[in-house]
Amino acid sequence: MTDSIKTSIDSKKRLWIDYPPGRRLIEPHVLGFSRASSKLLRAFQVEGASSSGEHENWKLFTVDKVQGIEDSGQTFNGPRPGYNPDDSAMKGGIISRL
Repeated sequence: MTDSIKTSIDSKKRLWIDYPPGRRLIEPHVLGFSRASSKLLRAFQVEGASSSGEHENWKLFTVDKVQGIEDSGQTFNGPRPGYNPDDSAMKGGIISRL
């Protein structure tokens, strides 16, 4: 799964992920580790399920909770407004970023 996410970041490909409470279309921007060594993904969610009610916004996902991942066949142009390549959630280090 990590390789798929890294490839999608490098090639600016949107992904469908299954993440509670449901399926989401995302633009992955940063993959890294929290201070506690959990693998994290910072992405801009374009559409889909949301427990917060915000269906289009920046989201932080715990990779271990991702239940499925699929290439959407869509690309995106580049970083969204508000993108921070030095994401403060990635205190344990960054694996890949735009």
